[in-house]
Amino acid sequence: MTAMQFGILFVVTLCLSTATRLWLAWRQLRYVAAHRAEVPPQFSAQIDLPAHQKAADYTAAKTRLSIVSASLDAFLLLAFTLCGGIQLLSDWSLGVLADPLLQGMLVIVAVFMIGSLVGTPLDLYATFVIEARFGFNKMTLGLYILDAVKGVALGALLGLPLLYAILRLMEKMGAYWWVYVWLLWIAFNLLLLFIYPNFIAPLFNKFEPLQDEAAKARIDALLKRCGFTASGLFVMDGSKRSSHGNAYFTGFGKTKRIVFFDTLLQRLQPGEVDAVLAHELGHFKRHHVIQRMVMVFLVSLVFLWLVAQLMQAEWFYHGLGVQTQTMAIALLLCFMVLPEFGFLLQPLASFYSRKHEFEADRYAAGQTDARDLSSALVKLYQDNAKTLTPDPLYATFYESHPPALERIAHLMESPK
Repeated sequence: MTAMQFGILFVVTLCLSTATRLWLAWRQLRYVAAHRAEVPPQFSAQIDLPAHQKAADYTAAKTRLSIVSASLDAFLLLAFTLCGGIQLLSDWSLGVLADPLLQGMLVIVAVFMIGSLVGTPLDLYATFVIEARFGFNKMTLGLYILDAVKGVALGALLGLPLLYAILRLMEKMGAYWWVYVWLLWIAFNLLLLFIYPNFIAPLFNKFEPLQDEAAKARIDALLKRCGFTASGLFVMDGSKRSSHGNAYFTGFGKTKRIVFFDTLLQRLQPGEVDAVLAHELGHFKRHHVIQRMVMVFLVSLVFLWLVAQLMQAEWFYHGLGVQTQTMAIALLLCFMVLPEFGFLLQPLASFYSRKHEFEADRYAAGQTDARDLSSALVKLYQDNAKTLTPDPLYATFYESHPPALERIAHLMESPK
């Protein structure tokens, strides 16, 4: 393949993936608007028309923002590649640092920092305009800035040593460097699973042991029935940032802990809380966490192998508007460009995730009353202004959870 051929292929692929994103967003807007005037009959007894219309308007606002975001992402990718942005940063790095490895790190960090800064106005708009308009945002500007500073510091503390180690392995380990980098990546992710509950999450939120003795007794009984052991039951101050509710378990091995958003506990009845927790436990009992980790590690292995192949090809760099051929730039280009070639596979990932959600629902229905989980889900859809009527094709591409109608119908058909 020549550089010109690959450049044309890249532009065509980027245009196709961006056009598909915009078309799907347009479909979502039309479909949600067409179903805005009436609550689906299955939910008319639980959700009133104003709540349904709020969800439709919230979905439309977020979808319109996604159109701007997709367009901006495509523009940035072209600016960094064919328009010479990465090459410009590479030339600049030569005058800043003498070590080629550190020059490569500087280019990678600069690209991600620029991308983050360009995207910040959209994030601010989403948080302080859209989320605030619909009554969800509890975040102050000071807290937003503090979170951003913590995120950058944490990213530097964990990410920079990892990036240095990756580039050093690429430099020193010969043709099979990608195997060593892959093993390092696995070790790093497993380390994060261990340290996240006790060291990372508390940097952003406060976690208090669950104080409700009746709730603790119920949940302990459920955990015993499910054969699940955890290091503790915690309530997170999610209301400090948003009124959205959720529950999850985190950690690995002896660090596993169950976390409830305080907003969730305020909204749900005891049986509904148990049902939501049983759903989360279903992911554990059906080995979804392990399966997803294995899938992520396999995809990362394929990705690193592709980097190893493409970094040797001159047409790969030149076709993307880059003259400097280094391992760091090859890694950066692959990270930025390859997702565009894989975008049309997105429905497969969404299908895989929805399959897991159905399995976790069935498990929960076997451990608790399916009606409790159904009513909890309806409340969560309502409280989070999650539309009950997404466009089917849009949902096929993007929704990691089944649409409400389909999900609750499956749930109520689950064996009792």
